[in-house]
Amino acid sequence: MLFAERWFGPDDPVRLEFLAQVPVLQGIVTALHDVRAGESWPEDRLSRLREQIEARHLRFCAVESIPVSEPVKLGLPERERHMDSYCASLEAVARVGVKVVCYNFMPVFDWTRTTLAEPLPDGSIALSYDQAALEHLKLGHGGGVLPGWAAQHTPAELQRWLAAYRHVDEKRLWENLECFLKRIIPVAEANGVSMALHPDDPPWSVLGLPRIVTNAAALQRVLDLVPSPANGLTFCTGSLGANPDNDLPGMIRQFGGQGRIHYVHLRNVLVRGPKSFSECAHPNGVIDLGECVRALVETGFAGPVRADHGRMIWGEQGRPGYGLYDRALGLMYLAGLHEAATRRHARSAHSLP
Repeated sequence: MLFAERWFGPDDPVRLEFLAQVPVLQGIVTALHDVRAGESWPEDRLSRLREQIEARHLRFCAVESIPVSEPVKLGLPERERHMDSYCASLEAVARVGVKVVCYNFMPVFDWTRTTLAEPLPDGSIALSYDQAALEHLKLGHGGGVLPGWAAQHTPAELQRWLAAYRHVDEKRLWENLECFLKRIIPVAEANGVSMALHPDDPPWSVLGLPRIVTNAAALQRVLDLVPSPANGLTFCTGSLGANPDNDLPGMIRQFGGQGRIHYVHLRNVLVRGPKSFSECAHPNGVIDLGECVRALVETGFAGPVRADHGRMIWGEQGRPGYGLYDRALGLMYLAGLHEAATRRHARSAHSLP
């Protein structure tokens, strides 16, 4: 596997030269974050990103993310134009040599948290989620400061999209996802790009909006909609692990065995109750990351892996979940797990008759 980390570009408080000092880091995941969903990405800007990354002796190994517009998810008439723009972006990404694209199909909100700075017992702070707290938020009057909301929609847009989704249930959302996949997967395949759908985070309905990519059955359904090697997954342990019913190592073996996991996010959570959790240090949560890494090794996964979110520790200030220090610690921990799993797998293979 290729150890990577997310960088939000030249305006990121975590400078690229600092990320490059993490000993095991091999690649960078980034995107054109200011291009609105439904617009095509300029190839020259992607090339400049690649040049900046390679100047630090790192590899631009994945795009995270090319956002899917709300008209595509809703099945509105303008989705055809937006899907054309999406395909043009995929072609531009392929021309600069990036072969993995992460995306999601979550209505209105990206990954959702209710608290940006949950104090943990060790004095660090982390992102957290509580369903009851979310249901009491007045969207557009403070709710827009949460991750994934303010950057995507103005308060007026937020209310408009919420109203539009009152007419979209899970069945309709599945139909719209199928339409999207049938349009873009052939383009991705023709350009050697692996599409990696991120599961819903958290993996349940948020504010009455349908969420459909939540468990093993749903992930398999996604893959079956368009049975192409280019139609694959971002396997995110933190997203899926917020629901204790999800068997993460088993899911990795199921989908990794099909060669359909193209990108991996490894992080941990502390589940506090039904639909309530906080993020935490990578070794400390309810998810057995050692078993997850072992399953990845056993299924031969060789794609990019990142430590995903981290706590804010040692007084660091910056983008919640995306500080330098804890993500660096997490990546080193994952590298140790990978080394141990690789050696164990090699010993097992040599001991076979």
